[in-house]
Formats: sequence, structure tokens, C-alpha cells
Amino acid sequence: MRYLVRERLLGFGDDYWIEDDRGDKVFLVDGKALRLRDTFELKDADGRVLVDVRQKLFALRDTMVIERDDEPLARIRRKRLSLLRNHYRVSLVDGTDLDVSGKILDREFAVEYDGELLAVVSRRWLTVRDTYGVDVVREDTDPALLIAVAVCVIQLAEKEREED
Repeated sequence: MRYLVRERLLGFGDDYWIEDDRGDKVFLVDGKALRLRDTFELKDADGRVLVDVRQKLFALRDTMVIERDDEPLARIRRKRLSLLRNHYRVSLVDGTDLDVSGKILDREFAVEYDGELLAVVSRRWLTVRDTYGVDVVREDTDPALLIAVAVCVIQLAEKEREED
């Protein structure tokens, strides 16, 4: 399933819809403004919170935490020993690690588990400016989690670029 994210609205504190490839509103990103750290909720079309995302305040490296029902689900940060700046690790609470690599700032990257492709993020499929797609390749994966991962990784990469 392919989802469309309109990048021009990707500021934390903003609310925006993520649509499926038919143009139906599927997820609402509910940005939380006036916070000390970047936070947002990813909600379904009926307004139910699927995941909460928060930037971890006191960490040696920029880290974002994804929670579901007030329980940690995943932690995202740039890989420590990676020669490539565009390589992130998603550590799930069950001990599973997902790898995110590619041209993050260009919105051309992949999310993999143990070498198996889970999702592809790309602008190439789209003609709409300032929009990128998240193509969830495996049917048995959690699209809300993968979309949250994509948004978080882009946010971390943007912050890193601003600091340089």
C-alpha cells in the first residue's frame, strides 16, 4: 500500500493528513506545538491515536521514541558506527532492529529488517511537488509504525543538517 505525505506541512506543531494512493485520508499527524521537544501523534481517520512520537530530551545523540498506549514501541537514532550519515537504526522493544538507509534528505530511502525490504520512501513516483510516498511493501507490517519511522528519520536528518 502506498501513502502520500505532503512535505510542505511537515513542521511539528502542524496537523496534516496522510492519504492512501486512492486519495482517501488514512492517517492524521497531530503535531504538538509549544513543547520543549518535537512531538506528534499519528491518528487513524476516526481520530484514535495509533502512536505517539517524542524526541528524547537527554540523550547523547538525537533520539526519537515511538510509543503505543503509553508503552515504548521503538527508539530511532543515527547508527553510531556508520560511515554514511544517512543510516539510522530503529530498535523495537522486542529486540528487533530495523535499518533505514538511503538519501534521507532527498526522500529516497528504504526500511529493512534483516535484509528484507519493509517499506520504500520516494519522491520518484509522484508528480505533486513537495510530496513523497511511503510504499509499505509487506502486507504483514504495521503501516502506522513505518510511516512514523519515516517522519522521524526525516526530522532527525533535518535537525542534523541544521546543526552542521
